[in-house]
Amino acid sequence: MPKQKTHSGTKKRFKLTGTGKVMKQQAGMRHNLEVKAPGRKARLNQDQVLAPQDAKVIKKLLGK
Repeated sequence: MPKQKTHSGTKKRFKLTGTGKVMKQQAGMRHNLEVKAPGRKARLNQDQVLAPQDAKVIKKLLGK
């Protein structure tokens, strides 16, 4: 059976940690940043762990 190709859009948006968790960028940092509080922007700028149900699908798209 041929190898699974990595989904190009997925590899740009997600990364795997050493323990196998899937990390994603928190939404909300693209526009209207002048109206958001500095603490809110700092919180939104951190990577977030994906839910296990979603991580299963993403790992398949990443070919892992």
